[in-house]
Amino acid sequence: MEAIKKDPILSARDVEIQFSLRGDKLTAIRGCSLDLYDGETLAIVGESGSGKSVFTKSFLGMLDQNGSVTGGSIMYHGNDLAKYTTEKEWRTIRGKKIAMVMQDPMTSLNPLKKVGLQIQEAIELHQGLGKAEAKQEAIRMLDVVGIPNPQVRYNQYPHEFSGGMRQRAVIAIAVACHPEILICDEPTTALDVTIQAQILDLIRKLQKNLGMTIIYITHDLGVVANVADRVAVMYAGQIVEIGTCDEVFYDPRHPYSWALLSALPQLGIKGEKLPTIDGTPPNLFNKIVGDAFAPRNRKALAIDFKKEPPFFDVSPTHKAKTWYLDPRAPKVEQPESIQRLSQRMNVDYGSSLVHPHQDPNREAVIEVKDLQVTFGTGRKKFVAVDHVNFEIYRGETFALVGESGSGKTTIGRAITRINPTTAGDIFYKGRKINGKISKQLDLEVIKGCQMIFQDPLASLNERAKVDYIVSEGIINHHLYKDEADREEKVQKALNEVGLLPEFASRFPHEFSGGQRQRIGIARALIMQPEFIVADEPISALDVSIRAQVLNLLNDLKKSRGLTYLFIAHDLSVVRFISDRIAVIHKGRIVELAEAEELFRHPLHPYTKSLLSAVPNPDPAIEKHKKLIVYDPGMHDYSVDKPEWCELLPEHFVYGNAKELDGYRKELELN
Repeated sequence: MEAIKKDPILSARDVEIQFSLRGDKLTAIRGCSLDLYDGETLAIVGESGSGKSVFTKSFLGMLDQNGSVTGGSIMYHGNDLAKYTTEKEWRTIRGKKIAMVMQDPMTSLNPLKKVGLQIQEAIELHQGLGKAEAKQEAIRMLDVVGIPNPQVRYNQYPHEFSGGMRQRAVIAIAVACHPEILICDEPTTALDVTIQAQILDLIRKLQKNLGMTIIYITHDLGVVANVADRVAVMYAGQIVEIGTCDEVFYDPRHPYSWALLSALPQLGIKGEKLPTIDGTPPNLFNKIVGDAFAPRNRKALAIDFKKEPPFFDVSPTHKAKTWYLDPRAPKVEQPESIQRLSQRMNVDYGSSLVHPHQDPNREAVIEVKDLQVTFGTGRKKFVAVDHVNFEIYRGETFALVGESGSGKTTIGRAITRINPTTAGDIFYKGRKINGKISKQLDLEVIKGCQMIFQDPLASLNERAKVDYIVSEGIINHHLYKDEADREEKVQKALNEVGLLPEFASRFPHEFSGGQRQRIGIARALIMQPEFIVADEPISALDVSIRAQVLNLLNDLKKSRGLTYLFIAHDLSVVRFISDRIAVIHKGRIVELAEAEELFRHPLHPYTKSLLSAVPNPDPAIEKHKKLIVYDPGMHDYSVDKPEWCELLPEHFVYGNAKELDGYRKELELN
């Protein structure tokens, strides 16, 4: 890579960062070295807790009060940032030279202050402009980051912005002072794929126009394939592999890099288990002997447990910290999924699988007919779901896909009787369950239809122990004989989701995100349901934990004969797990088809837009993909009214006569 020939603009050498916690020392960063070159985009990837954010926060003095750089140097324009101790010193760097875009825009913005003023403050502080000039510059920055009506938006508060617009506002604050280095810490994690693609595009344009160097911190390898020139893989406070984007994706050498890539649903084979990473990351309170990843590596060498590996050069731009690269080491083959990626082989998405909806004796567990859900009354009435129709057959995974606010969760909550319906019918095993029903049927629905929620921490009672959380449903409805029976049911549910019996006496905050999600699944399973609404169950999880949860859901489907409504906005995950997919936009289903059919022949412009935004862990595809932006104004339904039409067997689309003719011609050409 050409950038390697230049001198780095920032050079970190053997950086060690420690935190004092409860009288003990935790070494979060263990001898990390990194060179950053002018104008490049470097992505740092790894699971939560690997040290990505801590390492980069040390570049602008944003470590917590109990954390400090205890070794090494961070050289930037002749100054060693590791030696900076006062706020006065850091003010010369932070914001002005190095800026950061935080992960959660809602916590980064002050909810009590107008968005424009928050951008203006940053400009006044670092550019020394007067109030009037700074205000004009703030309005200009709102325009630069693509927020419409910047004059109006300047006077609005964060709660009046959508998630994507809040993220744009945070980016505006960060780039308002034209920093040389911009650190983006998971800037797209909580966003829809379409908004995510727009934010990535925005950051790329800003980088080009303002001449910035960018560090991306992320665990989404599809994002990395899109944006990165170089990739650094971090594990347990160390960089274990670094190289150009193509080198790390097509020829990774560290077993941890293999594990991260193999866990991606896009590289998995439908109907088979995704490879997962055994165990958990090491406890950084303890001294680590040998290779930190060895206890989780099934093909670890004997030396991995005794001696820490040095960096071995793979090429002038690519090196990895693994004994596999030692000339004396036995040859260890890359996993099949990595070979498929490097050889650009097509993934089999289960073309030979038989789906439950294709069974002539299929039985509908859930039927939704002309469903409408509204919130508010009068002028404030909002139609969240409008004329929705679908069936979910026994044993299938039916996916509902769309952006935030499209009505996916509202439908799931209506089926489980959490949200009341305004019009239409919902049938469970042939019996109507919306509206007023008998107590006996209500109990049947509660037992038979359960929900797994999106945010495991928010949906678990943080003051209750796991034992009570899991058994709350059977306690409320007296579904156990005695205390011994209740405890046995809890243990069985925990065991089924891969949690240890002793976890029953712990609180939710003592678990990782993936474990908390398993507790949520156990809480649903203890009721012995037939049907589960899984509402974005993996959106907040690391790629490795995501694979574990997807495998678990598929295993439970087979062992329990479960039927799922799987709600998501990430089509790559949906393709791997679902039998059929319904695409929903603004409360209306616009397309419905078997999963592979939808990917082969997307017809509705909104479906094409969603598919164009799906991150792909193949840099050659990701870097050259064209983003399709959907414009709802393209449909003219004033005279020619739309209808729900089956264009191919089991492939439905919403459109008027003119549009449907166009879709038919498209299918003939394909």
